[in-house]
Parts: sequence; C-alpha cells; structure tokens
Amino acid sequence: MPNVAVYNMEGAKVGEMTLSDEVFGVEINEAALHQVVVAQQANARQGTQSALTRSEVRGGGRKPWRQKGTGRARQGSTRAPQWRHGGVVFAPKPRSYRQSVNRKVRRLAMKSALTAKAQSGELIVLDSLSLSEAKTREIAKVLKALSASSPIIVLAEPDETIRRASSNIPGLSTALVGTLNVVDILRSGSFIVTREAAQQIEEVYA
Repeated sequence: MPNVAVYNMEGAKVGEMTLSDEVFGVEINEAALHQVVVAQQANARQGTQSALTRSEVRGGGRKPWRQKGTGRARQGSTRAPQWRHGGVVFAPKPRSYRQSVNRKVRRLAMKSALTAKAQSGELIVLDSLSLSEAKTREIAKVLKALSASSPIIVLAEPDETIRRASSNIPGLSTALVGTLNVVDILRSGSFIVTREAAQQIEEVYA
C-alpha cells in the first residue's frame, strides 16, 4: 500500500497516510482513460451548430439565365453552394454527441487517474483545510506553502468560503468527492485532497 505524507496548511509534514492499493495503486489502463476522456468531452458538447442547405435558403427559385447560348456555365439556382448567399454543402444540424461508457470502465479510468497522480508525486494530502474568511490571499498562501501548481482541491463537503476564495486564482479549481471526474484530475497539476476526502474516495472506489 502506498504511503503519502500528510501536510498542514503551513506546508509542514504532520504525519503519514496509507492509501488503498485498490484505488491509488492499480495498474494504469491508458485505454480506459482515453475512452472516458473522449466520452466526457463529447458529452460536454452542446450540439447546437446549424446551417442552411440550398433547399432551406430563401430565394433562388428562378433560373438565373437560360440554359444555352450565353457562353456562361449553366446554373439552376442562385442559392447553389458555389454562389454567394448560397446554401452550405452537408450543412451541420443539431445533434447529440453523447457517448456512453460502461460503469466498470469509468471506475477503472478513475482509479487509473488517481494512481497516476500518486505515482507522479503530485498527490498532496492535507490534514484539514479551512479558512477564516473568503479571501484569495488566504488560499494563495496555502498553495505557496505546498508548492502547488495548477492544482485541484478536492473536499469532502461543500465549503462556500474555500470556493469563493479559490475562484479568482487562474488554474485553480475545486471539486467534491461526488463531482470529481477523470478530465479534471488529468488536467490538473497538483492534486490536493483533504484526509477526509481521501478516505471518502477510497470508500467509493475500493
């Protein structure tokens, strides 16, 4: 079982925590990670792009000139795709990009992402995290003490003070155990998690 150091908000080591091999020590499955990332990004697409085909563009009902004898190329409508103000060839229409992924694959991808953070040394466990006021400088002081870059902070319970204090720092995001996803984990640099949140993650995915 992997052991990680536990830090306080001042960046000092205050103990160690043993992580579950079933969650933070699995064999990384890149195929599962790729499938889940692609599906998650596809599901985030609105699918509202739309354009008009030549049959939907207003006008163009009359033949612009006679078929023969003008010396010009034959044309049937001024709304053909090669004309200005003409329709779009293979015009995009509203559609769903949604992809479904099996539950076992989603869980395997999540475990693989968590293991990757643990193995790369980007996992930082905090003994606790609480702020007296919702000030950006307070959370910035904690991140500086932990030497965290582009971090994600995972909490066990919603904390409006921490969320508000974190909202103005570029590259910093917050998440709860229930809202944590593979894309956010892989996109982040430092993976900061409280001890209580780490225990909840093990309970959910072990």
